[in-house]
Formats: sequence, structure tokens, C-alpha cells
Amino acid sequence: MNNQITGALFKQMILHGAAAITAQKQAINDLNVFPVPDGDTGTNMSMTIAAAVAELRKAEPATVDKAASITASALLRGARGNSGVILSLLFRGLSKSLKGCETADAAAFAAALQEGVSAAYKAVMKPAEGTVLTVSRLAAKRAVEAAAEEHDIEVVLEEALKEGYDALAQTTDMNPVLKKAGVVDAGGKGYLLILEGMLAELRGEPMPEIEEDAPKQEKADFQVFSNEEITFAFDTVFIVRKTVEKSLEPLREYLNSIGDSLVIGEDDEAFKVHVHTNIPGEALTEAQKYGTLELAKIENMRTQYEDLSAGKHVQSVDDLEHEDASPAPPEKPFGFLSVCAGDGLAAVFRDLGVDYVVSGGQTMNPSTESILAGVEKIPAETVFILPNNGNIIMAAQQCDALTDKRVIVIPTKTVPQGITAMMNVDFEAENADDIAAAMSDSLSTVTTAQITYAARDSDFDGFEIKEGDYLALEEGKLFGTDGSLDVLLEKLADNAREREASFISVYFGSDVSEEDAQKASQVFCRVCPDAEVAVLSGGQPVYYYIISME
Repeated sequence: MNNQITGALFKQMILHGAAAITAQKQAINDLNVFPVPDGDTGTNMSMTIAAAVAELRKAEPATVDKAASITASALLRGARGNSGVILSLLFRGLSKSLKGCETADAAAFAAALQEGVSAAYKAVMKPAEGTVLTVSRLAAKRAVEAAAEEHDIEVVLEEALKEGYDALAQTTDMNPVLKKAGVVDAGGKGYLLILEGMLAELRGEPMPEIEEDAPKQEKADFQVFSNEEITFAFDTVFIVRKTVEKSLEPLREYLNSIGDSLVIGEDDEAFKVHVHTNIPGEALTEAQKYGTLELAKIENMRTQYEDLSAGKHVQSVDDLEHEDASPAPPEKPFGFLSVCAGDGLAAVFRDLGVDYVVSGGQTMNPSTESILAGVEKIPAETVFILPNNGNIIMAAQQCDALTDKRVIVIPTKTVPQGITAMMNVDFEAENADDIAAAMSDSLSTVTTAQITYAARDSDFDGFEIKEGDYLALEEGKLFGTDGSLDVLLEKLADNAREREASFISVYFGSDVSEEDAQKASQVFCRVCPDAEVAVLSGGQPVYYYIISME
């Protein structure tokens, strides 16, 4: 019987919940309501909660308030995809409810679950039933009822899970898309797996074992460099707890004078320094004029280079990881960030005036933290974000609350929409709202078609789909399927003609040769003789072709 959740226990419950969903992330991915290979809910949710695990492992939270706060903060920054953002909102509300609590009893924990649901519903612009929102709401409602009947937290979670799984089973009938596919909501299933893991920790059950294949890493040829090219030998990182209130600018100027690669990040209580220098001791001494030295890491990059060149293992201190978190000072009023996958597409966005490109897209949703890092690197007061994928919009929207800059998310759901939005930017405009309006208004002028392949056999919306078939999507909806790519291209070209498209751009992916791409563009030239047709290398994964019709 468990009557109280302590900070230490909450930490272990989150670790166990993370292990539970990670162990079954592929099963959640496979709850795909569409045969396109975009089943990444399990990946997004497991990677989101993994961010909390990373932070909790560094901490020994003395209270449940602290443990929940660490979890919520990490989830927010690590959120990937809509499912990850909603998961972070559920725990943000939970953390708010537990604020000031040393421990949590059954009633407090149940109330926190319900507060999490409230936070998620408030933040989602158009809450849809038959999703994780429904599952979490009904599970939390039952948790509150159970807490009034029993003071045992295990019983509360057991009852919440029973109600949650009943609700999950009903999502198939509640959501028309799920009903067509005959599956339950993937996000709801993922949330329940996390709660199951938390309950298993209360019961003292072992965590599931997770086997991950280590990715193969490309290795640089360090022998092409010379030791003499390393001007400043010591990679120096340290944290100072502030004891005086004064500007760090003099310290910044001093450190710049004795080294390079300087980064200083700070909050209200402490600051962290990264610098390359030949006199690390003097850097530490100067920094102590501002507070108490807490942690330091000094590594000799010359000896590391020698070890790398000889193929030896490099000795390193990993207690302090360097992250360039300091925002770029504003140099202009407006900046632009785009999300896309593929070097060709990234080059197109840069040519149109995008300052920073975050790698990501279908099946590769970047986290809020990754997008935020890009925002901070743009030296502008206002940053416009082009998510270019419907599953990235929510993660992008979280950035505004995490930075002093103004962040405006243009709700682009496809790469062609993002390109069209950038083409409608008036770089001489002085009002951010005017720029945003022009970009948003332009989205309706472009139609996006994409060609990919089926991940599995399926019967969807009247189409009998076989694994490996080519699939054509138009505005995210299934347009057609065939075993022949040429057949689909012909149908899309006919559609472009019916739409009286004047400009057609064909972006070919990483698995398509330029010769085949030219042949594909000729189909559009033949069927739409009055349209201007361009073919460009997008280099994108997943989609053989992304086609823009305006």
C-alpha cells in the first residue's frame, strides 16, 4: 500500500514510465491511421519523456514538487510532435497542481492528473475527442473518484488505467479516421503505457529491458589536421553560483581577450562558461569575482588530438556538457526559421531569406528545444517559424513562452506552403503582424502533392493498398495508389491541369535520380503546356516527389 509519493519515488515512477513506452514505441508507431510511413507517435512520445529522464538522472529531488517541476520543464523543451507537446502539457498541469508539496497523497496525485488534463485542453486550440485528451480526461476523472474511496495511490492508478483503457477502446468509434483504420488512438495508448510504468514502479516491478541498436557514426579523419592548428589548448567549462549582482560583460571581455569559442549562459542564480584558452586557471580566478565556483571541466585538446590521430580512446570529463544556449543579440527586427529535411530544400529556403534551417519533417519531428535553439541563434527581435508539417506546429508554438524574442508561427503544413509563404514576405515591411498576415494568406494559393510508399497492406477510404505500393497524397489526403509511379504522376498532372495551375515545381527526393526527375517533370509539361514547370533537387527522405501547384 502506498499512501505518499515522495520526490525520489516520483523520479523513479517517471523513469519506469519512460522505459515502458520506449519498450513499446514501435507498437504505438504501428497504430497508424494511414498507410503512409508517418507512424511516429511512439517515437515522439518516448523521445519527449526521455528528455525528462535525462534531467531527472542528474537530480535527487527532495520533494515531489521539485521532481514534477524538473519533469515538466524537460518535457516542454524536449517535446516532439503533437503527441509530445500534449504529453508535456499533461505534466505541466500536474506540476502546477503539486507546487509547494513535499509529498503527494492519493487525493493530491489524482487532482494533479486532472489539472494536467485541464492544462492540455486549454492549450489545444481545437480539442478533438477520441484522442489522448479523451483518454486522459476520463482516466483522471476516475482517479479523483477512486481517491475519494481509497487512500491508496496504487488503487487510484489502477482505477484510472481501467477507465483509461475503456476510453481507449472507444476512441475507434469516436474518431472517424480511427474507425476507418480500425485502430485505437496511438497517443492515448502511449499515455496509458506511461501510467502503467508509473504504477509498476509503485508495485516494485522491474523495469522492462530496452534493446537499442547503437547507430553507426561516421568518423572524421583527424590525421588531416596538425597539432599546431590548435591555438588555444584547453577546453574549459565551468559553472559559478552568483553571490553578487553585477553585469557579466567585463568577464565576457576578459575571457575573449585570453581565448576564443566563448559562450556564457546565465539565469538568475548561476552562469555557465565555455571557453578555449591557454590559461584556464586565470579564467577560473577571474570568474570567482562574480560568485562561487561550483563545477569545472578542463580538457587538453592537443593531447586529445594526438590520441584521436593514433586511434586511441580519448580521456574526457563528461560532467559538464557544453551547449551554446546564449541567444544571439538582435541585429535586425525580423528573422525566419524553417523546418525541412533535405539539403536541396534547405538551400531553397535559404535563398528565399530564411536565416536558420532546422532539420526535420515527416517521421523526424524536431523537439521544441531544437527549434528554440535555432530561434536563439537568429539575431532578430521577432522570429517567424515555418514548421512545414502539421505535426510540428504545436512544438513550434511552445517556443514563444521560452524566449525573450517574439515568435510567430506561420501554420505551414507542407514544404511548398513554406516556400510560398517566404515568397510573399515583404522584407521592407516594418510591422510583424502585416508580414504574418501576408504569409498566412498566401498558403491557400498553393496545392501540395506528395508521392511516397505504403508501409503495410491496408484498406483505406475505398482504396485497397498493398505494402510497397506508391501512394499519392494531395493536401494530406489520399489521392491515389498504384504499383506504377508513372500512373500516379499522370493522374497528378491531370489534376494540375484541372486546377489550371500556372506554376508547378517538382522537388525530387534522395531516392530519385535527376534523370528520372526530369522524366517526371516532362509529364507535367506535356499535360499542362501552359504552366511553367520547374524541377529541383529537394533531397528529402520519405517522399519520392513533393509537387507544388499554384
